Amino acid sequence: MKILIIYLILIFYSNIALANNIIIKVRINNEIITNIDIDHEKKYLIFLNPKLKELEEVKIDEIAKKSLITELVKKKELKELINFEENTRIIEVLEKSFFKKKGIKNKNEFLEILKKKELNYLKIKDKLQIEGLWNQLIYKKYFNNIKINKEELRLRIRNSFKKKKEKHEYNLSEIVFTENENTEDLINKIIKNINTVGFENSANIFSISNTAKNGGLIGWISEIQISEKINQNIKNLEIEKFTNPIKIPGGYIIIKINDKRVLQDNLNEEDQLKRLISQETNRQLNNFSIIYYKRLKKNLDINDY
Repeated sequence: MKILIIYLILIFYSNIALANNIIIKVRINNEIITNIDIDHEKKYLIFLNPKLKELEEVKIDEIAKKSLITELVKKKELKELINFEENTRIIEVLEKSFFKKKGIKNKNEFLEILKKKELNYLKIKDKLQIEGLWNQLIYKKYFNNIKINKEELRLRIRNSFKKKKEKHEYNLSEIVFTENENTEDLINKIIKNINTVGFENSANIFSISNTAKNGGLIGWISEIQISEKINQNIKNLEIEKFTNPIKIPGGYIIIKINDKRVLQDNLNEEDQLKRLISQETNRQLNNFSIIYYKRLKKNLDINDY
């Protein structure tokens, strides 16, 4: 019976698609991704990372399709667990955060930008809600599994204070990827890709971090908040240069320095500790998110057309 229902749904969508010149590109169980969805996603991803326009059209299509598959897998799981209609308030918070990151003054300016870029506001709201609810789900599911050694972090801060008076902060981007039986080949492929199409576009293609859609952008972060291992790799790195792959729990990270400046803030130990705890919490939650997502995706029937 279930197979018959899915078949009828596909017939229904196929008839609509033929009538409207819509092409089904991916099917995930009884959900579909069309050429129209991919075109909108491409515009959205280029809005987040304008350098994507430098890639070949076929490559941008692949990135957009991969992004939509990720979104649909998350949405399917969320619908099983959460009532979307009762969780709309999160959109306002996420919109404000989004405006701040993109330097947008208010909602009216945002709507004007979307209009010029031919982007659908309701679809963007849906994306923000899915990502926000997904992060909430991961937090609730795995928060008790997070392990943070506060004394170790406090010691790192104190040692950093002792080393030198002048502190720096860096504007960083990242590419995070997991290791497998072909890790060396993957590393060579990523490095070649960075040198060919740039770091930001390579982050869109290869990174599994939640920063990938924004070209891997992390933003400004003080050297105190960066692990000693990564500090050693970036301290002598010139602006616009990137590190070799650095081993981290569960995989590797490549860091690029976008900018660098002397840290002007008064360095308060407790404030720095709070930031470090927050950063380490987010890092571990991101790892749990990747593991959970992969498990969900593996159990779904995903077909390309």
